[in-house]
Amino acid sequence: MILPRFPILRETISATTRPRREGEANGVEYWFLSEEEFHRRVRAGEFLEWVTYVGSCYGTLRSELDRIVADGGACLLELETEGALTVREQVPGAVTIFVTASLQELERRLRERATESSGVIEERLELARHQLEQQDLFDHVVVNDDRERAADELAEIVERELAAAATMSRP
Repeated sequence: MILPRFPILRETISATTRPRREGEANGVEYWFLSEEEFHRRVRAGEFLEWVTYVGSCYGTLRSELDRIVADGGACLLELETEGALTVREQVPGAVTIFVTASLQELERRLRERATESSGVIEERLELARHQLEQQDLFDHVVVNDDRERAADELAEIVERELAAAATMSRP
């Protein structure tokens, strides 16, 4: 709901070792890598950030940011908390926005999606509890309790931050 409002924003495509789900294409939803290839690229310094999340590795390739910037775009990274905090440390001017919902809503969404086992859902909910404790480390927090309202709030933040970044980049 945000990307169409800001044509300059381009979402990076994360790399992952998790299995491809039905209908997913390599280089569209994710770059699907083997464990060996993922870790080879980690050792080569090709990742801006990476984490192990619910048994699979996820990360942002530096080449994704280079691709977007070369095209004149501004990068949007969808990350979990540890990755977002790593990016904030490594990228001057990076803005972090913590988007959350209640644990009850997160559980409802996970169960409705029906792509993980009950054990994985419980693991994800435990991780969500930990992540909620980190929300104060972010520049902004948006509660996704109503999709339209949350999207509007997020759009206001993005608009302000893009305007501030444009002002900072002027001589």
